[in-house]
Amino acid sequence: MKMFFVPAAEESPLWWILLKILFQTVIFWCLFLFVIPAGLIWLESFFGGNRFHFTGQHLLGMTLFVLGGSLGLTSGAMMGIYGRGTPLPLDAARRLVVVGPYRYVRNPMAIAGLTQGLAVALYFGSWLTIIYVITGFFLWNYYVRPIEEQDLLQRFPDDYSAYRSTIRCWIPCWRGYQRPVKRLPDRN
Repeated sequence: MKMFFVPAAEESPLWWILLKILFQTVIFWCLFLFVIPAGLIWLESFFGGNRFHFTGQHLLGMTLFVLGGSLGLTSGAMMGIYGRGTPLPLDAARRLVVVGPYRYVRNPMAIAGLTQGLAVALYFGSWLTIIYVITGFFLWNYYVRPIEEQDLLQRFPDDYSAYRSTIRCWIPCWRGYQRPVKRLPDRN
């Protein structure tokens, strides 16, 4: 099977990697957290759909958005700093990233994006946006994740196998990942 996630031919300077990650994040947020939800909210209004309302929903939505955004930005920075790549498959990390949020959960960026999508749905009281987020979860979990994990197994077979057997995909571990200690061969 050909690798879908490909590290860049040459390693770029860190400032350039982080700038690309920031640009990718802005594009992702604009499309998946603004344009698509705005279209869904417009559809709900057009067809006379009722929105839900509850006390504190705006505060909850804003809080979740900031928390999800912080997790996503931190995860992206860790991928750039320690992995020397970006979340984009055609500019993948050169090294397996098991620090920062990745130390506790395998897919902090997916969790961040889904949390932010839920935050938008809660803020606007949009049932269609909640359905959109749930659909995104299933698409990511059952289509994208297997491709990503297969790629990681091909590029980092031993390290990723150890990591995957220790750290869960969706539920953070209280005790973070500890890289296995590689023993040096005896010199006898």
